[in-house]
Amino acid sequence: MKKILYLVRHAKAEDRASFQRDHDRELVPEGIMAAARVGRHLAELGVKPGCLISSTANRARDTGKVMAEQLRIDPDKMVLEPKLFDGGPKAYIAAINGLNPDCESAMLFGHNPDISYFAEYLTHADVGSMSKGAVAIIEFEGLTWAEISGRTGRLVDLILPKKLKES
Repeated sequence: MKKILYLVRHAKAEDRASFQRDHDRELVPEGIMAAARVGRHLAELGVKPGCLISSTANRARDTGKVMAEQLRIDPDKMVLEPKLFDGGPKAYIAAINGLNPDCESAMLFGHNPDISYFAEYLTHADVGSMSKGAVAIIEFEGLTWAEISGRTGRLVDLILPKKLKES
């Protein structure tokens, strides 16, 4: 059985202000539009993840909500995982390994540099630094979520918001 993981870096957010916690930064209009554009593109490809998991940071959570709406998935079904914010790669692997075995595809919303490192760790592909709103699509053959670890996945595609036509 094949598992598909969509790793999504949050879309463009407001710059950090001295009075504001990094966790509380919001998406800017450009980020909302880019997330919607990527979500529409994924919907056109027939993507329908069974599980959504996100960092609790506003910008990651809101990227997830915008994309879920485009994919016609109830955004309230998204699970928020606090450890995905500054928890490092161990938090990402723990989130994936803990997914419901019945879920065939999952979408995870997180932050750089961890999400880019995680994509490379899983696939050993040269992903580089994922741009804001980018989606790495990774397939795993014959593994459960609990069995996924380094170099067990194959990078199928890397979708970049700037490469998609604006509509």
